[in-house]
Amino acid sequence: MKVLVTGFEPFGGESINPSWEAVKALPDEIKGAEIVKHLLPVTFRGVREVLPRLIVKERPDVVILTGQAGGRPNITVERVAINVMDSKMPDNEGFAPEDEPVFEGAPTAYFATIPIKAIVKALREEKIPAEVSNTAGTYVCNTAMFTALHTVAVAGMETRAGFIHVPFSHEQALDKPRPSMAQETINRAIRRAVEVSIEWKG
Repeated sequence: MKVLVTGFEPFGGESINPSWEAVKALPDEIKGAEIVKHLLPVTFRGVREVLPRLIVKERPDVVILTGQAGGRPNITVERVAINVMDSKMPDNEGFAPEDEPVFEGAPTAYFATIPIKAIVKALREEKIPAEVSNTAGTYVCNTAMFTALHTVAVAGMETRAGFIHVPFSHEQALDKPRPSMAQETINRAIRRAVEVSIEWKG
């Protein structure tokens, strides 16, 4: 089995992105599965170019995308990705789309195919705050999730895919009154999500 796990580069003036810190901390093998780690750019164009090539090349059994959702207090496992890019905040290339589709002619939305509720249950059993989220937003994270699921669907692959948002790390919240989580806890959460996805027989 092969699992592709991605995190994002820093954005919005931050010097780190806790999603990539967590992905970097993963071992190269978990429960006998090969773990392929990849850093994604925080650009609408970049994720739409990089992810399809990466998925088709690696042909993973599972894709777990991770990203930062500063302001959320817990780990949120996303249920759905929608076919829209809309943001007042420019991406790392300065692009701020308004009401644009991720892909012309693609479905309105895709549901995650990783076991979202089993992941949340496992994290909560580990005393890690977690819940299912019904919106991945309309920024680059949603675009990445939609791109991955669309790529899998178009290619006719059986790959399971989904997205997990993580809060700010404590380091990022030192000078801002925002919810945060220890990086070690974020790392543990992403590893546990990978384990559950590998073991899932649903």
